[in-house]
Amino acid sequence: MRKLTVCIMMAAGAVLALSGCGKQGTITQEELVRNTQELMDAVTAGNQEPFKKYYANDVMFSDEKGRNMDKAALVKDITPLPAGYSGTIKVVKPQSRIVGDTAILSYDLDETETVFGQKMTARYHEIDTWMQRGGKWQIIATQVHRYYEDPAPGKADTSKFPSYVGTYQLSPERTLNISAENGHLYEQRKGRERQELIPEASDIFFIKGVEGRTLFGTDDGGKVVSLIDRRNNEDVVWKKTK
Repeated sequence: MRKLTVCIMMAAGAVLALSGCGKQGTITQEELVRNTQELMDAVTAGNQEPFKKYYANDVMFSDEKGRNMDKAALVKDITPLPAGYSGTIKVVKPQSRIVGDTAILSYDLDETETVFGQKMTARYHEIDTWMQRGGKWQIIATQVHRYYEDPAPGKADTSKFPSYVGTYQLSPERTLNISAENGHLYEQRKGRERQELIPEASDIFFIKGVEGRTLFGTDDGGKVVSLIDRRNNEDVVWKKTK
């Protein structure tokens, strides 16, 4: 009977030991955030070592510029800021999903950069997939995108507004109207609410919260003949009809 009791106790101890080993292999959101902040601090310092440590050799990295990089290219891209530049990148709003040997961390990045005394800011969103292999947690995939920000408003040449006013069309069924009121320019597409065209420069406009620019095309005599809806450096041209 004693032998049976000893055997049961030994088996229970083995199970507990194995359970403890499993727990040692897990990772928490706090650890993921701490490791990620270490990476962001390394960006501004130009320190490649955390990238060598935390990124797997077979990582797939896609950045906000549309570049797809392997680990060698990613590490090479980490260089110190030029003289006169400084900055910080802070990890904020983290969320995670951790299942077994895989963890996904989703978060925002608040970047502040100072260029010869002039402060600039930017916001990004990043998702990293971490995996534990060989007892080591590393990132195997990263996707970054930058949040859209409206440009700083400029000053329009309001003397040109009367020449912009009118109706423009893509087809007989798809039209928009441009109107001017109290020194402001407005666009209203058929079936939609009126939106203000905010000047970025004297003759370049944008709509708040909408990525893209609006310009007006002229003929050789300077007469406005079209509205140019510029998106990602490609133009959709609306012909002026009246």
